[in-house]
Amino acid sequence: APFLAREQAIGARPEYPFVALLASGGHTALYRCDGPAVMRELGATRDDAAGEAFDKVAKLLGLGYPGGPVIDRLAAQGNPDAVKFTAPMRQKDSLEFSFSGLKTAVAVHVTKHGVPKAGAGLEDLAASVQKTIVETIVRKLMTAVRKEGVSHAVISGGVAANRGLRAAALDACTRAGVTLHVPPARSCTDNAAMIACAGALAWANGRRDGLELNARATWPVEEAFKNA
Repeated sequence: APFLAREQAIGARPEYPFVALLASGGHTALYRCDGPAVMRELGATRDDAAGEAFDKVAKLLGLGYPGGPVIDRLAAQGNPDAVKFTAPMRQKDSLEFSFSGLKTAVAVHVTKHGVPKAGAGLEDLAASVQKTIVETIVRKLMTAVRKEGVSHAVISGGVAANRGLRAAALDACTRAGVTLHVPPARSCTDNAAMIACAGALAWANGRRDGLELNARATWPVEEAFKNA
């Protein structure tokens, strides 16, 4: 997705090597990328993905599905420090994620205080949840960048469309002297262009698959590209 030539992206096309964060409804993982077919997983979620956490919290609050865009919109009007949630997986230098505990914390808060009505209360809760998720993601992204010694970072996946995440990541990368690359919002969610681009890159690197190719829901990136 970050290699697609589309408007309103953050940064130009990324240069190798870079650290990539994939954040979506099904995935939250960090990768070191040294080429189109040379990737290594650095850390991933142990349970809920970031996008799944947004969706489950939105369901608790009666905001519908998908929940990420709604929470992002509400969060822009709220106070992110109104409700204190513990940031998950805060271990120093850990590149793994876990968001199930945050979902539980929000459920406990709603049980105690009820679902806030539309207005400041709902906006503050949304902003507090988003701040916790965003700060966790950005902190681990910057840890990975530092550990890998790279000067380029990429964020992609549906959660990359989140305005709070884009702003926080850009601020952190700018302060660290790292160039950030984020696709425009329409390239973050599922789209055929990024699949075609990935196929073209694999083809250009000599990848050929026969009719015996097995479709799998989860395919380790190292294995997916081992013959490329």
